[in-house]
Amino acid sequence: MNPYALIVHWGFFGLLFLLSVCLTWLMWRYVNVMDIPSARSAHHKPIPRSGGVAIASTFGVGALIIYFFADVVRIDIGHMLAIVTCSLLVSGVSYWDDFTQRSFLAKFVAQLVCASAILSLGLVVKSIYLPFVGEVLMGWWAYLFTALWIVGLTNTVNFVDGLDGLVGGVALVAIGFLGYIAFSTDSRMVYALCYALGAGVAGFLVFNWSPARIFMGDVGSAFLGFVFACLAILGASLDHGHLSFYVVPLLLLHLIFDVFVTFVRRVISRESIIEPHRGHLYQLLHRMGWSHSAVASLYIMMTIAQGMAALLLVKLPAEDRVFVLLPFIAVYGIYAFVVLRMAQRRGLLPILA
Repeated sequence: MNPYALIVHWGFFGLLFLLSVCLTWLMWRYVNVMDIPSARSAHHKPIPRSGGVAIASTFGVGALIIYFFADVVRIDIGHMLAIVTCSLLVSGVSYWDDFTQRSFLAKFVAQLVCASAILSLGLVVKSIYLPFVGEVLMGWWAYLFTALWIVGLTNTVNFVDGLDGLVGGVALVAIGFLGYIAFSTDSRMVYALCYALGAGVAGFLVFNWSPARIFMGDVGSAFLGFVFACLAILGASLDHGHLSFYVVPLLLLHLIFDVFVTFVRRVISRESIIEPHRGHLYQLLHRMGWSHSAVASLYIMMTIAQGMAALLLVKLPAEDRVFVLLPFIAVYGIYAFVVLRMAQRRGLLPILA
């Protein structure tokens, strides 16, 4: 990238960052959608929870400007508009839920509809690479796999949004690594969308780091999960550089692992999996005395480690890339075991037979 292009890119990022800061400030001061503390809350006073509007709006503005004016390899206008429109629809329905406190059903239906729209336009992970096998074509299973990926990651990010700065900090670091990797592999559209998304998250994070003045709410967390899922599919299927699909799962592996372990633990202990709770690994750390910033910093450091591994992953043969995830899964297994045992000893979780 030549110096002029670098100045233009950082200048545009700066403008989007300022837009996000202004929108977050407006949502903090003037939009009265409050998160009222409850038994499962990690805060003790009402705090606005509409900051995700700034993230989604900044991304929408940035993405459209990039598509129509930036000199990047373009994807089909239908694909581009589908990603932007569907992500904003997921965000909008989630905002309505934040405002009305309706059931999870409306959000879930919106996610299914938007995932179906993405699939209908051919944004599908049609194959994956496995060790000792090589490329595996999934056929019609590709549509089920891709739908589960989109809906699953959308809700994963939503579920772990429970402490000041955690999701915002993790997302910003993950976006930085994803953008760099996309640029270095010539996946230009993913790169361009990453710095639009990163600017939105960075502006919001100014107000969200502990002690948070505003939360992103479902309007932000569900939106981020949906966009991350779409960027992984876009990079693997349509973008110029054909970015490895494994990059995004690796960058967000600690969040996925936290939700998976929590789900399995609740099934084994016969807890309702649809009832609100405080049993995620990050929540247990906080309940055991870790501060918001300490837990958020731990998960951000995990993201940095995963990002460094992702830099290695893209240089490996396609069929060997999944091996990069295995050491992290092993370490996180130990992490989960230690946290759960400590929580049981302190009476925060039932001791399983």
